[in-house]
Amino acid sequence: LKLLTHYKIKKRLISHYSQNEKNAANKVLSLLDEGKEVAIVSDSGTPCISDPGIYTVHTARKHGHTVIPIPGVSAFSTLISAAGFPVKDCTYAGFLSTKQGRRKNELMRLLETKNPFVVYESVHRITKLLADLDELAPHREVVLGREMTKLYEDFFSGTAKEVLTHLNELTK
Repeated sequence: LKLLTHYKIKKRLISHYSQNEKNAANKVLSLLDEGKEVAIVSDSGTPCISDPGIYTVHTARKHGHTVIPIPGVSAFSTLISAAGFPVKDCTYAGFLSTKQGRRKNELMRLLETKNPFVVYESVHRITKLLADLDELAPHREVVLGREMTKLYEDFFSGTAKEVLTHLNELTK
């Protein structure tokens, strides 16, 4: 919306989030069926990569509409390009469970592979994730990226405990 407003572009917007994705997809499909062009735009990252849109894209394709991706910034590719890890066998895991027991089990499965992996986490839960990582793999190297491709971009690396300590110092 900020970008559209900046360029004085007025377009109909359909709110698209996980709780209303089927309803939003039906609205988009209706517009496509009318011959209109539609864009899925996310305010943080690439649509359909841990952002809503997958159901809409699937539905549009299923109904014979062409989907044209326009590559843009992806937190996943941005992070792995700056992490300095070999990424041939890197695993993308998206958001892990918000429930601690499930999250720990998901982390244990990822850690068992010994390969680098990328997870997303909200600013409100990142300390819990880092604490779990510290408990499960205290010597494993972690790279945390935040606000990537934005003005206040930061990358922190070290053990989970070191990254957590650095984050805590920033919030003081």
